[in-house]
Amino acid sequence: MPKLKRELSLFTATFYGIGIILGAGIYVLIGQAAGIAGNAVWLSFIVAAIIATFTGLSYAELAGMFPKDAAEYVYTKKAFGKKYLSFIVQWIMLFTLVVSATTVALGFAGYFSFLFGVPQLAAAAGLLVLVSLVNYIGIRSSTRIEVVSTIIEMSGLLLAIIIGFMLFGKMETNYFSSPSGLSSVLPATALIFFAYLGFEELVNMSEETKNASKIIPKALVIALGISTLLYILVSLASVTAIGADALSQSAAPLAEVVSAGIPQASLLMSVIALFATGNTVLIILIVASRMLYGLSSNNTLPNAFGRLGKRKTPYISVFTVMIFSILFLFIGGIKTIASLTDVGIFAVYLFVNAAVIQLRYKMPKAKRTFRSPISIGKFPLLALLGIASSFLMFMQFEPALILYEIAVAVIGVGIYEASIKIKKHREKAHPRLFRKHTLTSNGLNKVKAAAR
Repeated sequence: MPKLKRELSLFTATFYGIGIILGAGIYVLIGQAAGIAGNAVWLSFIVAAIIATFTGLSYAELAGMFPKDAAEYVYTKKAFGKKYLSFIVQWIMLFTLVVSATTVALGFAGYFSFLFGVPQLAAAAGLLVLVSLVNYIGIRSSTRIEVVSTIIEMSGLLLAIIIGFMLFGKMETNYFSSPSGLSSVLPATALIFFAYLGFEELVNMSEETKNASKIIPKALVIALGISTLLYILVSLASVTAIGADALSQSAAPLAEVVSAGIPQASLLMSVIALFATGNTVLIILIVASRMLYGLSSNNTLPNAFGRLGKRKTPYISVFTVMIFSILFLFIGGIKTIASLTDVGIFAVYLFVNAAVIQLRYKMPKAKRTFRSPISIGKFPLLALLGIASSFLMFMQFEPALILYEIAVAVIGVGIYEASIKIKKHREKAHPRLFRKHTLTSNGLNKVKAAAR
């Protein structure tokens, strides 16, 4: 299997993390979350950050042990030794990514349509095609675009923060006011957790990162910390500037916040939102295509998904993800898809945290460049809290969304079984065309040596 180029440094890997975390979640969903939690929406961001931290630290530990693409697949396979279970976990993550990319593309299309009058579906499809071409060109070109876009994206949030605090004290604001008291904080948390998605996907860039076992854990923690600080400050600034009611009624909530301090500034924020959402879609599609590549390299999906083109990128995976992301444009609105995405991500978090606990006992002497803090003996307490918080979040979703996610898992089982049968049949007919790519200890050591 051809190897991907290792070109990402700590700086660029951190920007990848920040870029994929920031985006449509804060630019769009803060208004809908304010409609649920009221002025206390900032508390929902804090709760979401705590929940994300539990699992983020688990990801950091596992990324230091296994710097591989298709990360969730590798983690669960190493921990539980069940290939079919590992595939289903990665399948849910892949589905979650593709659908979330489609959702963010629709968010981009809303701003684009507002500025230029282009039909939203056409704008969303055009964006998905464009960023897929950038993905195909290569990770170095993608990184340059992503860094610039992330800086612009962060500048929009900083502008909202500055204006919000400039208006501090001009109207009386109860920062704990909520329609149903503090009991509204958790349902809002379940919705806006979409804004935190992305930190876990940074680990899927391991095979294109220099010294990945050390850089990826650091980049993950830094990206999550910076994003959390921005979210809390933006939510506080937003309710200070215009209040939760105005936020909840706006299709472009941060544009309303900026307009409160700079008249007619909605155009500026709309342009920034285009960069924010477009940047997020780019990174999501990059990571999703690397997931397909990783599953192929682990001999779970056909070898075609692992083929690299002239640009040294997995072109079949790139354009497969593009096609499905365009098809999902017809699923539904941002709120529903964001919730469906969150259900899937919490299911994955359960297995990732369980993998950390299992590996502490199964592989106690394995090299860990990062270790999740606070343990009783070998037992990692924060991983347990990650599992408990995931179950708590499940209770905040409608039962129909849980059933949809179960259906996705069932489809994954079918694809896995069909893929295995087809591969076995073709291996018998054309044994030279199929090579096994098992992640042995020797193979892992070679990966780590190359990363150094």
